[in-house]
Amino acid sequence: MSDTDTRSSHQVASLFSHGRLTVIPRKVARREQLLVHLAHTLFERDRVYTEREVNEALLTVHEDCSALRRYLVVAGLLVRPKDGSSYRRGR
Repeated sequence: MSDTDTRSSHQVASLFSHGRLTVIPRKVARREQLLVHLAHTLFERDRVYTEREVNEALLTVHEDCSALRRYLVVAGLLVRPKDGSSYRRGR
């Protein structure tokens, strides 16, 4: 693990208390680190999720699952068709 990866891990870890996300960062770079962490830890690659499954996974870390879901989609970390019928992990 590089120094950058280690620093990023510590910065993301500092956003959590007892396994719960305490704040969604306003700074774009820090929020991006969080979103990458959430995408990689909560969602499997090549699996299709319903909106309910995405919400349930996000609720395990923060009560505002709608905001987190929206941020993940905008960042391209979760991909959904135009009809919003399903989600899958992106990049």
